[in-house]
Amino acid sequence: MSDNSLLEKLETFYIRFREIGQLITDPEVIQDMNRFVKLNKEYRDLEQIVEAGDELKRAVSSYDEAREILNTETDKELKEMAEMEIEELDAKIPELESKVKMLLVPADPEDSKNVILEIRAGTGGDEASLFAGDLFRMYTKFCESKRWKIEITNYSEGTSGGYKEIVANITGDGVYGIMKYESGVHRVQRVPATETQGRVHTSAATVAVLPEAEEVDVVLNPADIRKDTYCSSGPGGQSVNTTYSAIRLTHIPTGIVVTCQDEKSQLKNLAKAMTELRSRIYAIEHQKYLDEIATKRKTMVSTGDRSAKIRTYNYPQGRVTDHRINLTLYNLAAVMDGELGEIIEKLQIEENTEKLKESGF
Repeated sequence: MSDNSLLEKLETFYIRFREIGQLITDPEVIQDMNRFVKLNKEYRDLEQIVEAGDELKRAVSSYDEAREILNTETDKELKEMAEMEIEELDAKIPELESKVKMLLVPADPEDSKNVILEIRAGTGGDEASLFAGDLFRMYTKFCESKRWKIEITNYSEGTSGGYKEIVANITGDGVYGIMKYESGVHRVQRVPATETQGRVHTSAATVAVLPEAEEVDVVLNPADIRKDTYCSSGPGGQSVNTTYSAIRLTHIPTGIVVTCQDEKSQLKNLAKAMTELRSRIYAIEHQKYLDEIATKRKTMVSTGDRSAKIRTYNYPQGRVTDHRINLTLYNLAAVMDGELGEIIEKLQIEENTEKLKESGF
């Protein structure tokens, strides 16, 4: 039967939901855009909890009524109907409780944000650059399957193909909540095209997934930013943009440098560069929050630690291993073709299980 302590816990969320419902109609709050946006988001999150809670309450109430009928009624048909309902609700109530518990687990406030994806070739020379290119293709395919938009903002090509570094914006629904699991060192084991002896080489690339900061998250002082313009370099053989549309921004207090050469318009490049700069500054603070989580959780599935080796792609064996949860799959070709759903789902389950333990469920 239902856990009464869970229903009691829900009451706090109902009170807060009603409180915010009144606040967001207050003219004073409406005028404070920053506060209004935050309260609206909290209201939408709480609305999910309230709806799931209402469903659980209705199921518990139906269960109690069916028990009452079973204990007091003499009509055989009514008793049979009550027994059937109890059987049905015995299976349904634990599912509803699990749903409510998951909603009560504090969500990462960044989960709904868009992201800035950065892939850098690590150890392994040309092979690492080729692998960085393979990873970018994998994420592009994954984004397409999610109907997310991926836009390259800056890149540096490898001498034999692929990328020494590539930076892209990913926009869509709940991008960070899914992509955050990709931060870290990705390792590849395969025979490079240049290898004549057929030996397997190990190379690596580093992936960073940063939540995109909005203007309300980071307020930048224009005096702290140095802006340089230059001609953007197009891929070899194609027309190169000869106007000074590429932008380089340097944030003097932190030393963070961002460049954007994607658009032909200097204004559009500046807007994208400012978004990335805000996100990189915001990421410094966000990392402190992630490090705090890392001290509590053994799997460290979404701590954003760029130095942690998270996954190995073994081509000779067609194997992908995620080291955080000891998951091994023999579907490398599908994964490299953007089918990341199974891996990410298992990482989410692992993280949510740990969150539930932390919350005392």
